[in-house]
Amino acid sequence: MFLFLTGLLFFGFTPKNNQDEVKDYLNVPGPLTFDKTDYNLTWSSHPSDIYYMQEYIPKGDNIDKFKNMVLLNVIASDSLKLEAVVALKLAELTKLQKENPVIQFKSYDNSNTGEHIIDFLLSANEPDGKHLSFVERNVYRYKYFVDKSGQKGILLFGVSTRAYGHDIYKFFSDLKEHRTEIIPKVGDFSVPEITLTK
Repeated sequence: MFLFLTGLLFFGFTPKNNQDEVKDYLNVPGPLTFDKTDYNLTWSSHPSDIYYMQEYIPKGDNIDKFKNMVLLNVIASDSLKLEAVVALKLAELTKLQKENPVIQFKSYDNSNTGEHIIDFLLSANEPDGKHLSFVERNVYRYKYFVDKSGQKGILLFGVSTRAYGHDIYKFFSDLKEHRTEIIPKVGDFSVPEITLTK
């Protein structure tokens, strides 16, 4: 299980392309409304028996070069501990930070709900390695779930924003001024009930 989770959580920017037909594995067709913006189901994957991924973007955005995204990831397991998943993600970010000084992260624990939030910043370079291709800010909220059939597991609700090229400078400026505003919005978001489709 540890090696499996490490593989799932290891960070990588993978081209996805818009899918003509997107399977709704979680029975959450959308749109999902977050911070007054509607996000439509655009991409999904079921890479293993217990892992499900769905990504939603606003109308007119592109999954492979998005600016705004919300996502739902699910690990179906009766025994997996939330703390273990969060610890693996933090370990991954710590390792990446040693190689990339742009990477920053901070975690928040909610003692009342048992949920965890990780706020982190990632980046990718242009092929020449001298300039940033894009930066990506993510706020991931981890929580336990039980679906309508009784299946237990861990659910990740995430919000991602990206900036490319010359827009990166303004992105950093805005982030410095408004970084904390999105944290309570992610924490308070009413995550829809899910039912896994295998």
